[in-house]
Amino acid sequence: MTNLVYNELVKLFGKRRLLIVGVILGVLISVFTYAQYRQAEDLRKRVGQIDWRTALEQRIAGWENRLNSARTSEEQRKELEVRIAQQRYYLEHNVNPSEPGAPTFVRGFVENSIQLLLPLMMMVIASDLVSSEHSGGTVKVLLTRPQRRWRILLSKYAALLLSVSFIITLFALLSTVIAGAVFGFQGWSAPVLTGFGITDGKLDTSGVQLIPQGQFIFMEFGLAWFVAMVVATITFMLSVLIRSTAAGMGIMLACLIAGMILQPMVASWESAKYLFMVNLELIDYLVDAAPPVEGMTLGFSMSVLAAWGAAALLVAFVSFTRRDVQ
Repeated sequence: MTNLVYNELVKLFGKRRLLIVGVILGVLISVFTYAQYRQAEDLRKRVGQIDWRTALEQRIAGWENRLNSARTSEEQRKELEVRIAQQRYYLEHNVNPSEPGAPTFVRGFVENSIQLLLPLMMMVIASDLVSSEHSGGTVKVLLTRPQRRWRILLSKYAALLLSVSFIITLFALLSTVIAGAVFGFQGWSAPVLTGFGITDGKLDTSGVQLIPQGQFIFMEFGLAWFVAMVVATITFMLSVLIRSTAAGMGIMLACLIAGMILQPMVASWESAKYLFMVNLELIDYLVDAAPPVEGMTLGFSMSVLAAWGAAALLVAFVSFTRRDVQ
């Protein structure tokens, strides 16, 4: 099995997919870091150095204006009320939710990347692990080896798991180093509040915990790895079922985009919470008290994603071991 996994990793590195993903991540992180730096500089020139408490109070005032607007829907009002109460909790406990430094950038970047950017990177890696064997005409040679089919497919999946872990680690390292070079490396021990909940439509702070930002970011990357692995597994299944790599990538991309479009609508379509693409933003449960649909929790979303991943893996193995190769 070790030799099979090694051979699959050699194929992946030979295709330079991991190198391409690394370059894309490096470029995007550099661009976003520079954009945030220019934004901070522009704000500093216009209004000078603003205390974080003043900035947070201004943000709350803006939300309160929206709350009083006649154009704000009832669902938006409930969400704004929770957000305002949550931010006031930060003020009352003297905790800066945007402590300057590389950790804050890394934290924000992974939060914004978990629904689309990271899944797209996983899709690039997993989309042709099996379909390329068909299109390249090497599947017959592969299956003539003295190995059971399930072992061959398992070796491909193990190589995929290692690749996903490598990409998440690279993502963390690149974002930390690049952002640290611009904003500095301070802020890892800054306090972060997590554990907000909602009870009867009101903010529930009974489960709030104060943890170091470094620990919080580690938790975020753990959730990002879980999401990336589920997306990679579903894409892996498509690679087994569909012999065209382009078609598999197209289907997966359509699902991810559909998830982004559905996100604001799921509050009125409760059954949509069982779709995997609606449950990708697991980090939101750490930073925000308002779930997409009332009653959804971190455990629920992880269970839904785990069920989708397990089902996709089962379908992939059953199809690969039983389908005739022509």
